[in-house]
Amino acid sequence: MNLHLDQVRREASALLDSKRRAELGQYMTPSSIAEFMASLFTYNGYAKLLDAGAGVGSLTSAFIEKAQREGTNVVAEVWEIDPLLGNYLTTTLADSMAQGSGNISAHLHATDFIEDATSAIQFESANHYTHAILNPPYKKITSHSKHRKLLRAVGIETVNLYTAFVALSILMMREGGEIVAIIPRSFCNGSYYRPFRQLLLRHCAIQQLHLFESRSKAFQDDDVLQENIILHLIKGGKQGSVTISTSLDAQFTDYQQATFDIQDIVHANDAEQFIRIPTTLTHTHLPALCIHTLQELGLAVCTGQVVDFRLKDYWCEANSDDAIPLLYPHHFSHGEFSWPKVHKKPNALRHSPEIEKWLMPRGHYVLVKRFSAKEERRRLVAYHLSADELKASHFGFENHWNVFHIDKHGLSEDVAKGLSIFLNSTQLDEHFRVFSGHTQVNATDLRNMRYPSLKQLGELARRATGSAQTQTSIDRLIDELEIA
Repeated sequence: MNLHLDQVRREASALLDSKRRAELGQYMTPSSIAEFMASLFTYNGYAKLLDAGAGVGSLTSAFIEKAQREGTNVVAEVWEIDPLLGNYLTTTLADSMAQGSGNISAHLHATDFIEDATSAIQFESANHYTHAILNPPYKKITSHSKHRKLLRAVGIETVNLYTAFVALSILMMREGGEIVAIIPRSFCNGSYYRPFRQLLLRHCAIQQLHLFESRSKAFQDDDVLQENIILHLIKGGKQGSVTISTSLDAQFTDYQQATFDIQDIVHANDAEQFIRIPTTLTHTHLPALCIHTLQELGLAVCTGQVVDFRLKDYWCEANSDDAIPLLYPHHFSHGEFSWPKVHKKPNALRHSPEIEKWLMPRGHYVLVKRFSAKEERRRLVAYHLSADELKASHFGFENHWNVFHIDKHGLSEDVAKGLSIFLNSTQLDEHFRVFSGHTQVNATDLRNMRYPSLKQLGELARRATGSAQTQTSIDRLIDELEIA
């Protein structure tokens, strides 16, 4: 572990202006992670290295050090647009070249990587890198920004700088070239990242995925709580089995690995091409009873349609004669429903023809929270809202819900109750975590899951009748239903 570089990294991080740091979206790599990433590459005598968003140079330094031990000469091209970090990076590169015993050279680009890379891809022979080692910036790209337009010009459609940097690196890599990147896990699922997943899987074979079991400890110096993975890709490689490795944190003292078939990672019939990350401690498949799509069941799920601030003119008191209940996640706590509730948010909307398109008629619905706190034990949290809970003609579901429905109407009571039990099971929560590393649950994720039949959901409801449900009893119901 390079303690000197870690000290430099912390010093530079403390000096960065917080606003500028947010603009760059960069969190610098601890040396232990950099050394692990460098160890994943194959070294064959010569390396043309790409490091974009290089920070103080931890990744390039670790790569050069490993390459030297492997007898590999290195030509490094590194990008860092921040002048403060660039000064530290210049020193790091000079130290790496001075300490190297072989042929080492490095060129620092203090320019915009997206501008340089898209220009090279369009107008030059860009695919000449043999290796790329990346900790790219994490920041959303707006749909009409200059970066979005430049990326579209080279066939890249994505919503975040980190996926943009990886996609550009893929396009700039030689056939057989290797990419190792530490990036947020959020690209693995969700419709916004589907074009990026398609590009990645079209051009590369996945060699290894490393998962940190602790959300907070990979970048603990920077208070980063986004779950990160290390991704090892081979440009143009033939896809075989995939190594899945885990460690609690950046020390890798409890490192474990297992090999999985690619079909366990990317399901052959999955149009979304979700990237699932099974481990030796989790199931790779749902229970055998889960074979049906929502469409096959005649069910649907959508994001709650009420964006409250857009309907502020219709906010009203819950006791008004024409009040329509407006339901938020805070109306459900520890499995209990409580409405109205004293809160800064409204409890109701004034019923009017102008807002009916955002409402659903009274009925039985299953609600799943879109966001969970990082410290929450469960990722999937579902509630059955009974038609008997409220006497209003319509319900308003706020945008922080996912809502299961039938053509914007309620479900049968048995199906709604059985579905909520199924969604709250430990088995499903563990399975969901295999392909979702962030705390948001998207409607697209729920559409792409498989479910028991309507008959089985009804049977779950009947077996649960008359007893309060604990996690243990819910899991027992699922196990008994699978055996039956």
